[in-house]
This record gives sequence, structure tokens and C-alpha cells, in this order.
Amino acid sequence: MTPAQDPAQPDAAKPATDALVLRYLDFVRFEKRLAARTLALYAEDLHKLQAFATEAGQPLTQVQSAHVRRWIAGMHSQGRSPRGIALILSGWRGFYHWLVQERLIAHNPVEGVRAPKAAKPLPKALPVDAAMQLADFHKPAGAAGDEAGWQELRDALMVELLYGAGLRVGELVGLDAVASPDALGWLDLDDAQAHVLGKGSKRRSVPLGSQAIAAARAWLAARATLPVAARTPALLIGRNGTRLTAQSIWQKLRQRSQQAGLATPVHPHMLRHSYASHVLQSSGDLRAVQELLGHANISTTQIYTRLDFQHLAKVYDAAHPRAHRRDGDKPED
Repeated sequence: MTPAQDPAQPDAAKPATDALVLRYLDFVRFEKRLAARTLALYAEDLHKLQAFATEAGQPLTQVQSAHVRRWIAGMHSQGRSPRGIALILSGWRGFYHWLVQERLIAHNPVEGVRAPKAAKPLPKALPVDAAMQLADFHKPAGAAGDEAGWQELRDALMVELLYGAGLRVGELVGLDAVASPDALGWLDLDDAQAHVLGKGSKRRSVPLGSQAIAAARAWLAARATLPVAARTPALLIGRNGTRLTAQSIWQKLRQRSQQAGLATPVHPHMLRHSYASHVLQSSGDLRAVQELLGHANISTTQIYTRLDFQHLAKVYDAAHPRAHRRDGDKPED
């Protein structure tokens, strides 16, 4: 179907469009005032529906949920993406909703039918070398009292807490410089722990490594010299003495990763994913990673086992002599 073609008119290569489909397309054209491209997509999806119904020997008004599920399964098995199927179902659902409103059918057979679940994309994690390159990066800076100097100390701590402790950006933003009854979170450097308020208002304690503790001590010493620091209890502050926002941390981390020479711009959650993946690669202890991340359900943490397997697969491909036989090689007798 070309954009210039009236979507309500049947294609010469297709069977005659059902009269109900034509009426519905007129309805959405005039009542909803859809754009021509959107109307063309509606028509295309309804032609699919009509073709399925014709093949099944069912009038459109007698289509049942079982038919719809069978057709969805068929499209999925042929490679149609879950998102594409969801869009088709949305068009069909609207058509049958209109038929119910017109009192032409008693119930909507598409109601309650869902598209296949799309596979969750793997979280993006940095390789260990890249994460260490970012964590070890330090910009040349003057004295800690200079703006460039204290901002460098602050931003170095920001990276240490995101990668070295796996904090969410919201947990990082909520940290105060000292513990108090009103604090959402704080660092206990003597006990080498970060106390944070996570999702669902759940508190947890995360161990701090020596690098994070050293970065925190350096930043707190510099922060104590800043007059603007008296305006807020926040651990990480800007030049005006206000608490850094999640958006500003995103921007600063992206800029810092580029300055450190990383090919991929880094965002806070990428460092959290890297933290989880690298701990799991080293320890193999999924339950411990769950506790460190503050996941309520182990299934949320299990996605990192897929990352861990990818890491193992790459090691195998690079190291095992049977993993990368040349095309011309013949198997041994």
C-alpha cells in the first residue's frame, strides 16, 4: 500500500475489504482525525485480521479469543517481534471495541490477549579494564580550595561510590555528609560502610573499599573548607552549595568518561551494572550480589548471570584451541 492510496480501499491483490472494516476506517478517519500514515497502518493490520479470519472460515464478528491467540502464535513463530505483535493487537482491539459499541458483537475477543513478552535487554556493563580506567582517571587540578580542585575530588568520589559500592544514582544523591536522624543516607568511614535508602524505602548497608574511603576522606576535607557547604547537609554539592541532582551526576559522569578516554559514554546505572557483574564474575555468589544491590527478589539479580556467561563465553572463544578453528582446518581423525 502506498501512502497516496486511500487506506480504506482494498488493494487489487487482496480480497475485497469487509464492509465492517471500511466502516471502522471511516470512523477513525473522521472521528479520531488520524494522520494518513496512522490510518494506513490501521488498514494494514485489519487486512491481516481479515485474511486470518477468511482462512479460518470465520466472519469477523464471530472471531474468538482462541483464534486471536493462534494467529498471534503463528506470527511470533514466523519471526514477528513482540513489539510489532503488540501494535497489531492494539489495532485489532480498537476495531473490536468499536464493534461492541455499535452493538454488533457482545464482547471483544482481543481483550485480555497479550503479545509475547519481549526478551529483556541485557544491562550494559563495562569491561573490567574500562571500569578501572574510569575509576583511576584523575584530572590535573590545583589546590583543593580551588573550584577545579574540589570538584575533581567530589567527582572522583562520585565514581568510587557508583562503581566501588554499586549505589543507585538516587541513593548517591541522598547521601549526607554526616549521619543524622533526618539523613536518607551517609558514609561511615570508620566502619567502612555506606548506609543508603534504596527502592521501596528499604535501608541497606554496603561495604566500602579502601579507594572509596580514601576518596571520601579527601573530599570531606575539601568540602569542610567551602563556605557554601554550610547551606546543605548533602555529601555531594555544587558550586552554589546545593545538593547535586541525578541529572547533574549523569552529565558529569558522561563528561568524565569521555575525558578518561572511554569509547562509550557512561551513565550511573552502567557503573552499578559493572559493579554487580564484576563481583559476580569474581565470586560466583549470586545471593551476595543480591544483598549488595538491595534487590528484593533474586530473579532481578539473575540477569547478571547472563552477563557472567557472556564473559565466560568470550574467555572461551579467546583462549580455548577448539573455540576458533580456522575455516580451512579439518577435524582430526
